[in-house]
Amino acid sequence: MIKIRLKRFGKKFEASYRIVAMNSDTRRDGRPLEELGFYNPRTDELKVNVPATQKRLEQGAQPTKTVRRLLEKANVYEAVAAEVTPTA
Repeated sequence: MIKIRLKRFGKKFEASYRIVAMNSDTRRDGRPLEELGFYNPRTDELKVNVPATQKRLEQGAQPTKTVRRLLEKANVYEAVAAEVTPTA
């Protein structure tokens, strides 16, 4: 199963995270299938590649609880809904 989750990087006590698509049995900081975004909790900076994330979600990737909250904050689910329901 493919999961969308956080991959930690940075110095001690100055962690930043990349939002990545990985197999669920891969270790936390292992090689990802695809990098989808970036999150810095110290500055609350969030960047998400929305088309790539939408593609992974459509393929059945499951986000973790934290990533789901971040994707909601970035309005990724609203973009997915806008593509699914065409405006007449």
